[in-house]
Amino acid sequence: MGPENPPPVMNPPLHILVVDDELNIRKTLMVCLETEGHVVTAVSNVKDALAEASRESFDLAFLDLRLGTDDGLELIPALLAATPWLKIIVITAYASIDTAVEAMRRGASDYIPKPFTPAQITLAVRKVFEVRTLEQKVAALQEDLGREHPEIVFSSTSPAMQRAVNLARQAAAAEATILLRGESGTGKTVLARAIHSWSSRAAKPFSQISCPSFPPELLESELFGHVKGSFTGAVRDNPGRIAASEGGTLLLDEISDLPLPLQPKLLRFVQEKEYERIGDSLTRKADVRLIAATNANLEDAVKEGRFREDLYYRLNVIPIEVPPLRERGGDIVVLAERLLAFHGRNNHRTFLGFRAEAISAMAAYRWPGNVRELSNTIERAAILCPGAWIGAECLPASLIPGGASVKIGDPVSLETVEEHHIRRVLASVKSLQEAADILGIDQATLWRRRKKYGL
Repeated sequence: MGPENPPPVMNPPLHILVVDDELNIRKTLMVCLETEGHVVTAVSNVKDALAEASRESFDLAFLDLRLGTDDGLELIPALLAATPWLKIIVITAYASIDTAVEAMRRGASDYIPKPFTPAQITLAVRKVFEVRTLEQKVAALQEDLGREHPEIVFSSTSPAMQRAVNLARQAAAAEATILLRGESGTGKTVLARAIHSWSSRAAKPFSQISCPSFPPELLESELFGHVKGSFTGAVRDNPGRIAASEGGTLLLDEISDLPLPLQPKLLRFVQEKEYERIGDSLTRKADVRLIAATNANLEDAVKEGRFREDLYYRLNVIPIEVPPLRERGGDIVVLAERLLAFHGRNNHRTFLGFRAEAISAMAAYRWPGNVRELSNTIERAAILCPGAWIGAECLPASLIPGGASVKIGDPVSLETVEEHHIRRVLASVKSLQEAADILGIDQATLWRRRKKYGL
C-alpha cells in the first residue's frame, strides 16, 4: 500500500493469537501483524492454544485447520467458549467450500486459503478491527440509551469542581488506579465515563459494577466470572466483567461495600492483573484499568477493619474529590436549564425556562441527593408542569420553604413518608452506614431506596 493511500490507524492494538503447526507460517504472521503494531502470541498446537486463551483475552485468532493430528475445527467452539467476542480467521491449505461452511457454522468470522499474501492478512485484520470497534460503540450506545440521566457537561463556576475535572483529565492519560470520592449523586459515574473517553482506552469497553447491588456470593462471579457447574445456578460459563472489559475500563462503584473475602482477590488483580474464575484453577490475565468510587470514608473503614489497608493504598493512587451540589451553588441553575432541555426533549415538550420563584427555591435547597436528585426533580416538572414555564408549583413540596414538612397522619402515601424520612436522615449524617443504622436497614436496602427515590 503506497503512501498516497495510508492504512487506517488502529489504536489500541489488537491482541492476536496465531495457531499453526508450521514454524514459517507462524513467523510470517507474527512479522506481518507486529509490523502493524498488534500484540501477537503464536503457538503450534491445540493444547497450547487453549492454555493461552484461558490466561488472556484475545480480540482475534488465526487458526490453521490442520494442526498435526489435531483438527482445527474442533478448537473453534472451545476458543469461543473462553472468549465469546473473539473473531476467528481460519487459514488452511485444504481449501474447500465444505470446510469453509463448517468453519463458519462453528463460529469462524473469515476464511483465508494458503498460500496467502501479507496484503490479505492486513486486510482481514482491518476488517476485524472495524467490526470490533463498531460492536463496542453499539454496546456503549445501548447502555447510554438505557440510562435515565443525560451527560453533565463539566463546566463549572466551582473551584472544587474545576480542580476535580482538571485532575481527572490529567489522570486519564495515565494508567494509574483512580479513586473517585464524593456523596451519592454527585456525578462520580459520569466522571468515570469521561475519564475513560479521555484516555487511550476510549475505543475499548467501559463497564461498571455497583458492589452493594449484588449479594456477596454473586459479586465474585459477576466480577471474576465462573465456569459451568461451579455452584448451584451456574448453568453456563460466565466470563465476568473483568474479561468483558479487556483493554478498557472497569468502574467499581460503592467500593467500600466490597465484602472482605473478595478484597484480597481484588488486591491481587490490581497488583498482578491476574485472577481465577470461580470453579476454575486456571490463572487468567486481563488488561483492564480500574476506577473505584465511594461515598464512604474509607479511612474509617480501614480503622474499623472493614476494608484492607493495602487495598486502600492500591486504589487511592490518584484520589479525586467530587464536591456536593450544595457547594456548587453557582452551577445549580445552569445544570437545571440543561436538564430541563434534556427531559423536555425526552417527553416531547418545549419549555421557556424557570420562573424567578422556582430559581430561588432551587438555589436555596441543599440537595442531599445532589445532581441525581436535581435531575429527577426536573424530570418530574417536565412531565407534570402544564405550561411552558416551570414555576415553584411544579417543584416538590420539599423544595419550597415551609412546604417540606410531612407529618405522620397527613393524607399522603407511605412511599412519600418514607422518601421524606430517608431524605432528611441522609441530609443529617456523614455516611451511608450511619444513615442505615438510624433507619434500621442494611446498606444494600438503603442503596435500593436511594435509587428508587433518586437520592
